Order: sequence, then C-alpha cells, then structure tokens
Amino acid sequence: MTHPVYAPERTALLLVDPYNDFLSDGGKLYPMLRSVADEVELLDNLRMTVAAARGQSIQVYYVPHRRWQPGDYANWDHPNPTQRLIQQRHTFAKGSWGGEWHPDFVPQESDIIIQEHWGQSGFANTDLDFQLKQRGITHVIVVGLLANTCIESTARFAMELGYHVTLVRDATAAFSKEMMHAAHELNGPTFAHSIVETRELVQTLQQQ
Repeated sequence: MTHPVYAPERTALLLVDPYNDFLSDGGKLYPMLRSVADEVELLDNLRMTVAAARGQSIQVYYVPHRRWQPGDYANWDHPNPTQRLIQQRHTFAKGSWGGEWHPDFVPQESDIIIQEHWGQSGFANTDLDFQLKQRGITHVIVVGLLANTCIESTARFAMELGYHVTLVRDATAAFSKEMMHAAHELNGPTFAHSIVETRELVQTLQQQ
C-alpha cells in the first residue's frame, strides 16, 4: 500500500461511536475491550488522530450508533445479534451517561454529526454519503469502535461507494486480539487502500 495524499478539502475523518459506554471507566462495554484498548493505547491515539485532522483543517464527522430508547427493536422481524444485545443491555441509552460523548471527544462547532446508524455501517440508512459528497470528499480516514464491526462495515461500505479508505490500526479496538487481527490482517486488506499506525498517519498529514 502506498502513502496517499490527503488534500484537506477532499479528506474527512470519520470518528465512529466515541461514547462513554465504549471509552470510559464505568462504560457498559469498556471492560470487554479494555485489554486491547490499553495495549494499542487507543485513547491517546484517538486524541492524536483527531488533533492532527483538526490541525490540518480536515473535516471531522461524528458517525454515531443509535442511542437505545425504550421499544427499540421490539417489533422488528430481523434484529441482528448485536441489536439483541443492545436491547438487553441498553447500550448507549439516550439521555444516559453511557450514551454521551467521551469528554475528550465532544464535538466542536465545526464538526458534522451524522444521523445515528441502526446497524454496523455508518452509511446504511443515514446521511453520511450525502454529507460527504456535498463537500466533495474523496478520502475517508475511519477511526473509533469497534474494529471488526462498525469500523469494518463503515469502511467497506465507503469503498463500495468509491471513496479512498484509510484504516488506523491503533486508533480502534475490539473485544479480543483475534478480532483485531481479523479486522486489520485478514479483512482490511481486501477493501482498504491504506492501513497505517497513528504516528505514521499524523506524520503524513503534517508533511502535506
């Protein structure tokens, strides 16, 4: 894979699901991914990635999962296994601390918050593609959670829509090392145009 050119006016950082339930002590899902998150230094790398994007005037898009509300999925014909778990756990519940942004990733006024996705792709049934195309975006850098679910689904969908896709190995996490391996070593290379480490990405952005 070659190092792409990230023209600021053509590049977007997609920050997926930076909720307290994922990223903060006390979050419902944090204990399940903490080991991997600590190993890859997830929070530090997310901070660096977001700061570098802002520093280069790259537009930041928040790509949030549906915040659970009473009645969600109750009368659906085909809720998927993850949606069933959300229904049981009330993950990212609307109005709850777990469904709020992690304090280090509160949107700024210039950021764009996309409609919440119901499944795993940030594109399906949302305005993400429309918002990107309206601003002439051609390159997307996808970070956040989880590596093998929403990150992979969103990034793969972006490729199908014609975007140049960059994955950042250590600006994401999963519930196990095996899931991380699948996301970045097995599946990612089949659709991503670039797979990098945070420091490599930041250096590339700062040199352009």
